[in-house]
Amino acid sequence: MPTPDFILELRRFVGTRPLPLVGVTAVIIRGGEVLLGRRSDNHALTPITGIVDPGEEPADAAVREAAEEAGVVIRADRLAWVHQIPRITYADGDQSDYLDLTFRCTWISGDPVPVDGEMTEVAWYPLDALGDVDADMRARIAAATPDHGEARFVTGGSDAQPPSA
Repeated sequence: MPTPDFILELRRFVGTRPLPLVGVTAVIIRGGEVLLGRRSDNHALTPITGIVDPGEEPADAAVREAAEEAGVVIRADRLAWVHQIPRITYADGDQSDYLDLTFRCTWISGDPVPVDGEMTEVAWYPLDALGDVDADMRARIAAATPDHGEARFVTGGSDAQPPSA
């Protein structure tokens, strides 16, 4: 999965220092199932995620990432959760601080397949059987599972979980 050009350009100026970025998580629901993919970099099972491009609306980024990573057409229905992910340090020393915007999305069409190499597999999983999905991704899915509701946000530290409904 190639690093977006705008990040490579920024890295020329900031080096490996922490770079604040906006990310999206598309929790794509179809009936009682959620679309998950196995990441090619760390093999984690996650919803579709990605980085918002400069000038791009975050909901549009969620829709774009679903098409790019899984080959599906979706609709972003609502913002479900806003939270800061703990700093990530990559193998090359680059550090990133991601503000994640989690969207509840509805599947419209397309059979999920790994498209751009970011996922090794993508499939529908029952919402009540998420297998080896980690706690952070489970929290994102839980925040987006209700059909409606206000967006949740976190205060007081990066290890906080979404407030209960």
